[in-house]
Formats: sequence, structure tokens, C-alpha cells
Amino acid sequence: MKKKTVQFVPNYDNTEREPSVLPSKLPNLLLNGSTGIAVGMATNIPPHNISEVLDASIAVIDNPNVEISELLKYIKGPDFPTGGIISGITGLREAYEKGRGKIIVKAKTMVEDHKIIVTEIPYMVNKTMLIENIVELVKDGIVEGISDIRDESDREGLRIVFELKKSADKNLVLNQLYAQSMLKTTFGIIMLAIHENQPIIFNLKDALKHHITHRKEVVTKRTQFELQKAEDRNHIVLGLITALDQIDPVVKLIKEADNVDIARQGLMQQYQLSEIQANAILDMRLQKLTSLETAKLKQEHEDLKKRILEMKDILASEQKIY
Repeated sequence: MKKKTVQFVPNYDNTEREPSVLPSKLPNLLLNGSTGIAVGMATNIPPHNISEVLDASIAVIDNPNVEISELLKYIKGPDFPTGGIISGITGLREAYEKGRGKIIVKAKTMVEDHKIIVTEIPYMVNKTMLIENIVELVKDGIVEGISDIRDESDREGLRIVFELKKSADKNLVLNQLYAQSMLKTTFGIIMLAIHENQPIIFNLKDALKHHITHRKEVVTKRTQFELQKAEDRNHIVLGLITALDQIDPVVKLIKEADNVDIARQGLMQQYQLSEIQANAILDMRLQKLTSLETAKLKQEHEDLKKRILEMKDILASEQKIY
């Protein structure tokens, strides 16, 4: 942010300035997801897997005309932190293509010794509330065939155990749980975000493209800033090298000057230096006169020349920026 990559604007009470947007390296809106409700609009973006999103971003960079169906080979779907299983892809495809869609998320279960064991639950479902809800369903006779419910979750992971009655049909009980409890939920995807101060509903490709555009702008501005800094420093180093190469007459000129201003003007006129270079020479410490320090300055000049060329090459090539 200190490299002039993003615009700074006044904060809420105009006491200081803050970045209008952070120079994000990653498409956090897709990675972290977002949920929010405003006046007349809402957003509900699920989180995604970092590797899949970055692979899809690279695919968009390599081929700006890539189809969304092609991107779905990289991003298989949301990556919910609580796990769960997405049932069907119709709603998912619709959400990624149009920005809106509904997906069904089911708990991950397994049957073991006449028990139904839940190891993953749908996103945004509270485990305690889920168990309490199922206890009530069993009490009310809406779900039948369960004799005991235990929460065996630990640091290793989630584990909810439903002990079944001897006469119970495990598949029937499981279907009842999916139908009546929060072991199966619907997640409505609304991919709405603010772009250039306007709320828009974007598809998957648009989301990736907007971040790539942002990242390209940040990299360009950062490189321009670093190039300017390198050129400014190289300008000063060249002035110091000029002075060190002719140190005796330079020292004589400074000693004979009546004041700093006259010394500065003398340096500028006699050695074709800028005011910045002349000031750097006047500020130079005596230790810079050693042969080692002189060699260091010359090495710094060579390094800066390479760095300047490298950054100019980046700015001249869109491919290198990407």
C-alpha cells in the first residue's frame, strides 16, 4: 500500500486517509465467500478452494475467451469449511453462469454397527442446534427408529452418533433425517458485489476477470513506483561516483566556497550535476571516500541498472505483468 498501488480516500470523519480497496493478491471474495443483506439486495457467495480458484484465474489469463463450462473443470464447486456433500450440479452450474442458483448440501454420513454416524454437516448449520432439533423430532415421533443420540466430536473432527433400534431400517431413518432435519439444507447462491460503486450480479468468469484486472493494475503501479525509486537512487549514485572519481578538485571547490549555496552552484556548473546530486555530494560522509565504499557505490549502480531494465521490460510487456 505504500507503493501507490491503490487510491486513498478520506475516512468516515475526514480525520485521516484510508485505502479505497486493499491491494489483494488473491481473489478473496471467492476464497472466503461473503454473506450480507442490504436494502433491497443481498449477497451470498460461498467459499472456494484456493488451488482451484488460482488454477481458474490462470486459465482466464491464458485464454480471456475461455467458457464458464471450461472453468468448471478447475472449480468443481464451493469448498465449505464444514464439509458436506453437494447434491446435483444443475443449481451450481446456474449460479456460476448467471450469478444466482440454489444448491442442496447434505451431511456426510456412514452406517456402522447399526449406527448412523455424521462426520460432516452442511455449511452454516450449528451443530448444537442440529442435535437439539433432531432430539425434538425423535420425541415428537416425526423421526422414528433412533434410540440414542451422542455427540462424540473432538479436536480430530466432528462425529455425531445416532444409535438405531434393532427393528429400525437404517436407510429409512437416514431418509427421514435428511427430509426433516438440517442434515440437508438449501444454499442459495447470490453472487452480488460492488464494482465501481455499483452493485452487480456477476458470474464466475466475471469474478475472476475483475480480480485479474485489479491485480494487473496493482502490479503495474507497484512496478512504476519501484522503477521511479530505482531511477531516483541511480541518479544520486551517479552523482556520488562523479564526485569520487574527481574527489580532490571537488573537495577543493567545496572548501573554497563561502557557503553551501555557492558550493552547490559550483558543483552543478562545473560537473553538470543536478541540484539533487549536488546536495547528495554535500551530504556525503567522509567514510564514503574509502576505496571499499567507492566500489560498493559502483556495484550498486550496476545492480540498479539491471533492476531498471528489468522493470522497464515488465512494464513494456502485458504478458510479463500477467
